[in-house]
Amino acid sequence: MKRSSPLPSAKTLKFLIDESAGAQVASALQAAGYDAMYVGQMMPGAKDKAILAQAHVEGRILVTNNKDFGERVYRSREPHAGVILLRLRRDVPRRRIAILRKLIADWGQRLQNKFTVATESKVRIRAR
Repeated sequence: MKRSSPLPSAKTLKFLIDESAGAQVASALQAAGYDAMYVGQMMPGAKDKAILAQAHVEGRILVTNNKDFGERVYRSREPHAGVILLRLRRDVPRRRIAILRKLIADWGQRLQNKFTVATESKVRIRAR
């Protein structure tokens, strides 16, 4: 009887951090052991379409504060590997990092290929 392999750890999640979310978010995820790339380093000033396409090709969940990505995913039906849209009242790097850490801890692999909106008080996760 063949043993099934264990579920992958949340650490196997890969992220692409949009310039709007900031380099500090990418650094914090990297320090926590995640594969996180920052758009400002790899493709500064890139258009949203190119950012979403790059994240999809690399299997990365896009982390952003830019609502335009919702338009791209839902209206334009652009493919993605997952999007986390941070909608915070007090939008500072420390708070973005804290919300993202909790989101990953609570939801892990279930964030992959989903559109997630996170605020200070709630999380909404939708499949395409």
